Amino acid sequence: EVQLVESGGGLVQPGGSLRLSCAASGFAFNLVDMTWVRQAPGKELEWVSSISTRSSTYYAESVKGRFTISRDNRKNTLYLQLNSLKTEGAAMYYCGLGGAGTIPGRGRRGQGTQVAVSS
Repeated sequence: EVQLVESGGGLVQPGGSLRLSCAASGFAFNLVDMTWVRQAPGKELEWVSSISTRSSTYYAESVKGRFTISRDNRKNTLYLQLNSLKTEGAAMYYCGLGGAGTIPGRGRRGQGTQVAVSS
């Protein structure tokens, strides 16, 4: 059974940073492309970033240059470093299975971690 547990969310001021983590289990993490998506209140899920099995990285234009995705296959963990956060970056962030542009379905993503951006 695929299990994904996100952590690291919280409240930050505009311009601040957070590091999100996603602990994965129940599948061969090192053989799967992984993705971060987010959902702001009242909006649809939005693809944020993906990383391939070979650690090629992909970003939405809205976060390029500010967010960094990475993975540690020894720890079965996916990361998303969020820098220079903007108020529009406030959302529930989910990790999931899939490559660039993928919006994972409920069974292929975690429960999410909340990021709030406010002064």
